[in-house]
Amino acid sequence: MSMRVLYGTSPDDIKTYDTERLRKEFLIEDLFADGQATFIYTHVDRLILGGAVPTSSPLTFGSGEEIGTPYLLSAREMGIANLGGAGSIIVDGQNFDLDNRDVLYVGRGAQAIEVRSKDPSRPARFYMNSVPAGADFPHRLITRSESKLLELGEEKRSNKRRLRMYIHPQVAPSCLLLMGITDLAEGSVWNTMPPHLHERRMEAYCYFDMSAEDRVIHLMGRPDQTRNLIVADGNAVLSPAWSIHMGAGTGPYAFVWGMTGENQEYNDVAPVAVADLK
Repeated sequence: MSMRVLYGTSPDDIKTYDTERLRKEFLIEDLFADGQATFIYTHVDRLILGGAVPTSSPLTFGSGEEIGTPYLLSAREMGIANLGGAGSIIVDGQNFDLDNRDVLYVGRGAQAIEVRSKDPSRPARFYMNSVPAGADFPHRLITRSESKLLELGEEKRSNKRRLRMYIHPQVAPSCLLLMGITDLAEGSVWNTMPPHLHERRMEAYCYFDMSAEDRVIHLMGRPDQTRNLIVADGNAVLSPAWSIHMGAGTGPYAFVWGMTGENQEYNDVAPVAVADLK
């Protein structure tokens, strides 16, 4: 298990950032490596992002040494989405089998987590979001069929998409973590429209199911000072509360969204008119 730290920035800071600095602070490119578990600790609402790809051997983690607690989840909760082949997660001896697009909620206090792939030639690809938690909720597997489906967008605006809520008060309760997966309809390119801000929550995106040659152009920044990141398959993006977020892809893609902050009201957003962007 390895972990590196990102400290976050203010909206005024990024006015002077070149592409390299912008990518360094907000884009995570190395989450998924065969046979490794990688974690990123960000001071943006103290979110931890993780990626684990078990191949011939299981991967284990759970120590809190890097964050100053007995265990990684001593005072945290975690969501784990499987973006690859079938796999399993063992939490303190309790086994959960995850197919592609299943999500496991791991409650506060878990000590030892082990992840495995059913077939090492088609490994599981586990993506993790962990946030501080002040309440205990039981571990729970949420299958794709158990998620709550929302049909959003319009074909004529190229933003038709299917959003599935997994870790959400209406599906599987948590303390502060929200997590879900969105797929774009064939021919649509925009993942959110109109763009918006959540002043009371931050968000992280993990883009996946993209071909090697395709990219998503992820727009961020203040509405009057927009910036962009060019994002590849398996990359994650941090979206602070002060930043808009929307993106367009050059080909098919999906993304996991995770949120934390003051509340769990999914619609607590401030839309920004496209005509007001600069």
